[in-house]
Amino acid sequence: MKRGIKLLSSAVLGLAAVACSSPEKMADMAENVTVNCDPAVLEVVAGEINATVSVTYPADYFHPKAILEVTPVIVYEGGEAAMEPFMYQGEKVTDNYKVVPSDGSTVTEKVHFTYVPGMEKSYLELRGVVKYKNKTVNLPVKKVADGANTTYMLVDKSGKVDYKADNYQEIIKQTAEGQILYTINSSTVRNSQLKSESIKSFQAALDEIKANERKEITSTDIVAYASPDGGEELNAKLSDKRSGTAEKAFSKVTKGHEVEAPVNVKSIGQDWEGFQELVAQSDLEDKDLIIRVLSMYSDPAVREREIKNMSAVYTTLAKEILPELRRARFIANVEFTNYSNEELLQLIEDNIDVLDEEALLRAASVAKDNSAKVNVYKKAIEKYNSDRAQYNLAVVYLNENKVDAAKSELAKVQAKDADWQNAMGVVALREGNKAEAAKCFNAAANQTSKENLAVLDILDGKYADAAAKLADAKGCCHNKTLAYILNGQLDQAAASAKCASPKVAYLKAVIAARQGKADEVKANLEAAGKDEKLAERAAKDIEFAQYR
Repeated sequence: MKRGIKLLSSAVLGLAAVACSSPEKMADMAENVTVNCDPAVLEVVAGEINATVSVTYPADYFHPKAILEVTPVIVYEGGEAAMEPFMYQGEKVTDNYKVVPSDGSTVTEKVHFTYVPGMEKSYLELRGVVKYKNKTVNLPVKKVADGANTTYMLVDKSGKVDYKADNYQEIIKQTAEGQILYTINSSTVRNSQLKSESIKSFQAALDEIKANERKEITSTDIVAYASPDGGEELNAKLSDKRSGTAEKAFSKVTKGHEVEAPVNVKSIGQDWEGFQELVAQSDLEDKDLIIRVLSMYSDPAVREREIKNMSAVYTTLAKEILPELRRARFIANVEFTNYSNEELLQLIEDNIDVLDEEALLRAASVAKDNSAKVNVYKKAIEKYNSDRAQYNLAVVYLNENKVDAAKSELAKVQAKDADWQNAMGVVALREGNKAEAAKCFNAAANQTSKENLAVLDILDGKYADAAAKLADAKGCCHNKTLAYILNGQLDQAAASAKCASPKVAYLKAVIAARQGKADEVKANLEAAGKDEKLAERAAKDIEFAQYR
């Protein structure tokens, strides 16, 4: 039995001696060397390819006096890229390379390449050269991984900009008003008041409204008051009586000037609001003192007492102010229908000068092409020095990717607000200055700039940050869907991919490929293939390697 063990030991030693006897033997036994790569499919992140390669050399493989030079190489369409070689040595070599003992070992190395176009269809291989004494032998090339996934490069990095909104009103609220005056402590309407200039103007306004197809009376208010002198209770009753007589007077005033709208009758009582307004508009020397009294006291009785204590002033008030507050107002509430979008478009062609700033801004927003938008915004700038039009003109140029023109117009904008900061960030983004873009987007600190920051996150490989920033994004879903894909949130990606476009169809194909849904891959690639560039990309994209 002992003799058998000795014979077996001798055989193993003999095999080891044969295995390690020369560089040629290392080449012959290279198939016993195993290689693993993490990730198994190379991926480009922020323009770089990084992976971890582990090579396991079995026992009795590595010659104790040999030096092994291993060069990682990416082979791609149009060329190849090689790293500096990793150097290994047997345990009897006296150099300073990493030692691989004869009883076997696993060595792990980080590989790194900078992406160049063409690497989206590539593979990583290891090229080994064994050196022993004066001999040099090339080992069989070991393919390590396929590559490289460039899905993040589908990001839309044009950046989003918002137009400044106009304040154009489709419906403009207007009023037409007349009033009748009463004598002190009276609710009787005098005939002279029914023929006053105020009433004549009111009647003329009613006629004009009726003749104007853009105007419509929606309701009419009859509001009765008492001047704020005398007791509050007495004035409340007086105001109520005036409201009744004013309603009857209104019927006479509107006879022949019919108002087809509800009539609301109100009694206010003491007219302190009107009192303050008339005092503020007057030339009274002590008007500031009177207004201060009104602000100090809310009790009507106290107000009246304090004002009457200013005897010289009160005489003037009783003569010039208080009589104007013994009144009833007739108020027609009117809606003016402004120019429709179609009318605005016609006016910018036929009579642009009749449009005010807000109408010009609205007309530009509904203009059918960018050339018309530019002309209208330039008119608003010329005529009204409109800062919003100045900014919006820059947005038009950005939408046309005329970055220099946009930059020039943005320099003229006065309001350096969040929208402006975001637009400057988009300019920097398109110029390739990511640091300046980030600075501007952070300064803007609004929803649009937040979504633009997500673009930078995707470009920098910060996929979780991008997905978080885009969670509330509205409108185009492209970058939101992409961020979810890159972050491994395929269900969220599928739910967000609602836009109908070749680019989104391509992303849906990527989602389906990662979920193993062959039919959906095919259908979505057909839709994406309407874009020639996407069709060309799909033919090389490693995402679809198993479906070709």
